Amino acid sequence: MGDNGGGGSTGVVAVLVIFLIVIVAAFFAWRGGLFGGKTTKVDVNVTTPQK
Repeated sequence: MGDNGGGGSTGVVAVLVIFLIVIVAAFFAWRGGLFGGKTTKVDVNVTTPQK
């Protein structure tokens, strides 16, 4: 084994950075309406005939 001793922590940092990038990308995708973040409101006026 090598004497650097930092291989394990480098892997953990890489996994955390990838996880953070996925979270940020999912947030922007949700804001953009990819997962239904935006809803279209339809206003339907139903009237009855007056007598």
